[in-house]
Amino acid sequence: MQKLILFNKPFGVLSQFTDKGTEGSERETLSSYITDKGFYPAGRLDRDSEGLLLLTDNGKLQAQISNPKFKMAKTYLAQVEGRPSYQAIAELARGVTLKDGLTRPAQARIVPEPTWLWPRNPPIRVRKDIPDTWIELTISEGKNRQVRRMTAHIGHPTLRLIRTQIGDWRLGELAQGANRKINVMAFHSRNAR
Repeated sequence: MQKLILFNKPFGVLSQFTDKGTEGSERETLSSYITDKGFYPAGRLDRDSEGLLLLTDNGKLQAQISNPKFKMAKTYLAQVEGRPSYQAIAELARGVTLKDGLTRPAQARIVPEPTWLWPRNPPIRVRKDIPDTWIELTISEGKNRQVRRMTAHIGHPTLRLIRTQIGDWRLGELAQGANRKINVMAFHSRNAR
């Protein structure tokens, strides 16, 4: 059995245990939330993104979760500016061309605002004359800031981004800032169990 920590990363927290930024910046890190020794993130989640982050104490499992060759699906909820058209959502699903190449096809759909959502601190900027929309987007690669760049490409910048699933592991009802340790079987295929 291998150990895995599911963590609901809050906005503004770095996906690392120490801050090597500029002196005096004092940005919040995982060490404020994860006290188990020997666990390291399997992949990353940007400081300004929220939601599911996996940590493990097993280097092989860490590499298999984060390595793009396993094409582990990651699902996000993106609150975007404006109301994307059917054609814009279809473009996300086909893949869009970013500066670093064409993204793989994705699953994309407009969804209602989640009722379970915690408040973000600080709140997103709201424009009275521009509505916002929630998109559920599942991708199988991890280009830098990919979801944000994809929604910007279709003309709808991301205001808030929450990762809800990695492979078969789901955020579920895990509270913001909370974590849960689970045992997992050895990882043998591209689909985690």
